[in-house]
Amino acid sequence: MTAFRLLIPAILACALPLSAAAQDARSGNVASRVEDLLGRMTLEEKIGQLIITGVDQKDAPEIVARGGAGATIGLNTAQGVADIQRIARASRLGIPLLTGLDVVHGFRTLFPMPLAVASSFDTDLARQLAELSAREALASGINWTFAPMVDMGRDARWGRIVEGAGEDVLLAREMSRAQVEGYSAAGMASTLKHFVGYGGVEAGRDYDSASIPANELRNLHYPPFRSGIAAGADSVMSALSVLNGTPATADKARLTDVLKGEMRFGGFVVSDWSSIGDLIHMGVAADGAEAARKAMLAGVDMDMMSGYYAAHLLDEVRAGRVPEARIDDAARRVLGVKFRRGLFDNPQPDPSASEAAALTPELRDAARAAATRSMVLLRNENSLLPFTGKHRKIAVVGHLAQSAGEQLGPHEARGQDKDAVSILSGIRKEASTRGVDVAFSEGCDRACTDTSGFAGAVEAVQDADVSVVVLGEPREFSGEGATRSRLGFWGRQDELLDQLIATGKPVVLVIMAGRPLDISRFADRVPSILMAWYPGTEGGNAVADLLFGRSAPSARLPVTWPRSVGQVPVHYDGLTSGRPYGPASRFTLKYVDLPPGPQFPFGHGLTYTRFEYSGFRVETPSIAAEGEVRVSVDLRNAGERDGVETVQLYVRDVLASQSRPVCELKAFQKVALKPGETRRVVLAVPAAEFGFHREGGTYVVEPGEFRLWVGGDAASGTEGSFSLTSGIERGPE
Repeated sequence: MTAFRLLIPAILACALPLSAAAQDARSGNVASRVEDLLGRMTLEEKIGQLIITGVDQKDAPEIVARGGAGATIGLNTAQGVADIQRIARASRLGIPLLTGLDVVHGFRTLFPMPLAVASSFDTDLARQLAELSAREALASGINWTFAPMVDMGRDARWGRIVEGAGEDVLLAREMSRAQVEGYSAAGMASTLKHFVGYGGVEAGRDYDSASIPANELRNLHYPPFRSGIAAGADSVMSALSVLNGTPATADKARLTDVLKGEMRFGGFVVSDWSSIGDLIHMGVAADGAEAARKAMLAGVDMDMMSGYYAAHLLDEVRAGRVPEARIDDAARRVLGVKFRRGLFDNPQPDPSASEAAALTPELRDAARAAATRSMVLLRNENSLLPFTGKHRKIAVVGHLAQSAGEQLGPHEARGQDKDAVSILSGIRKEASTRGVDVAFSEGCDRACTDTSGFAGAVEAVQDADVSVVVLGEPREFSGEGATRSRLGFWGRQDELLDQLIATGKPVVLVIMAGRPLDISRFADRVPSILMAWYPGTEGGNAVADLLFGRSAPSARLPVTWPRSVGQVPVHYDGLTSGRPYGPASRFTLKYVDLPPGPQFPFGHGLTYTRFEYSGFRVETPSIAAEGEVRVSVDLRNAGERDGVETVQLYVRDVLASQSRPVCELKAFQKVALKPGETRRVVLAVPAAEFGFHREGGTYVVEPGEFRLWVGGDAASGTEGSFSLTSGIERGPE
């Protein structure tokens, strides 16, 4: 950064004064302003708008000064952002830069990871967190986030499952929309990623290929993108993978025909990091020039860090291999986003004010509340939680309990370990207000290969009334490039837990991880299990709030929790089988060495009270295609504490022209009730939601009988039915 800063005065001294459309066209609308500016640009400047430059490039200031970049990536300080923007605004046309960063779950204040937020089943929360994240980042000059990731997460081996909303298409659609709306409300440009099918890579291996039937793409993988586009997403990132034999970065059929055509996406497509260069490794481009040409003609508008647009596009246009009209289209899309996001009109944030905007009490309070609403109580035998006054000494065990940095998770933006509250700190703080002693033993380090600390941990647990054991996976074993072939606790943590259980003292297991883990050998031996995910900056306080009952858990699993990696990929909405599971017959849908069902079903989650469903009724037993299904049920809090229930409606098409899922989530509603309170809950779903795509893309809703269930997860509920008297058929969408 030092060399970069030294170059700034010289560049500013020789730059032309701010002029062109940045001053002249402010009275027009976005389209006219874009066309006015585009008409002033040289071909070189148009191509410049299609290039991201990294600040680690020594010549970045010169590139920006001559209009050779439309965006930057990797800026680490508010002053650095301000400096590079000042250079851009002093260039011939004064076009400001998009300054990009992975603001995935916060900026300096880190909220729970997206998969954890999806566990809340609360779109208002997702929208709020995106907006708060954006506002904190914008104060430092970051105006473009590479989020939300809307890939479907149906394989727990895939490290990037932690960045999305899980396995269900309805929940993914709703979270996509909410996050885009949140970023947009703050004024930040958003990016839907990765188009498309990246979550379906072979064996969950990052950067591998995917084979996904056309109708499955439309039924499962396209909808979250459609939802985000409808909400106003500014950019879409192409995937790093090969889909059905075609690299995503060179896939014209999907990037241009589907995304920009069918979906009417008006923003711009950006490549993933150096993925244009990857076309050479994938064997579809002989050299950088061909890679640049194929990506541009496929519909990739902006190059992230391959360098091939900068090196080859000008020559490709002059040689007639890339039409200038395609360059105009790409530049028009990028400039449109810049105008819509106010980059030309809004003043650059004062870098001296960025620190005051970070980690404010409002942000910390939001992070704490979000974490409590995102943690899933998987098991709570004999109501061990919340802790009562009878527990006078608590043993806390595990390296992850004391490591605040681990709970930040991957893609930590500008988050810092020193800002985070560890689980141990949170428990100690809360325990001190209640006169409860807390003893701590690490047990083993983060790799957990050395068992020499096990004896001390056992001693601490034996000397306590109850223990909180924090196990899981270090944060670098989740996220991009973190595919796992096994899903157990990292290292020898399972051996440690075995010894702690053997003491006979009650154990509360807190899991910190970015995916479901294989806990089959412990699931029936540990009375209470809390899935904390990577809870963010205030994670320690949030865990303490739940353990001691200041808050009650209300989150639900957005993924099916497998018993073994051998079940993966596993998801609740599998297609119906001709030989469904039957315990008395070998020749049915099952394993010979494992129960057929998951450890915990999709939608599962407990709280500190008990809910009862009664009075279920299908209000509309027969509807036409233009109507909606309405069901109602009485929900009663039958326990002694306040609680929140997520009422879920699942539907199955009984007879169709194609095999359909055993059930699909079609509606959900969070309901807060006080002890003894009853409320009539009504769920409504338009008939158009009960359809599917055929291979050619046609969307159909077929008349006939449908079964439905209302309950607390995908494996249980009160059953009913309705009939659809007429159908729908329309073209690809």
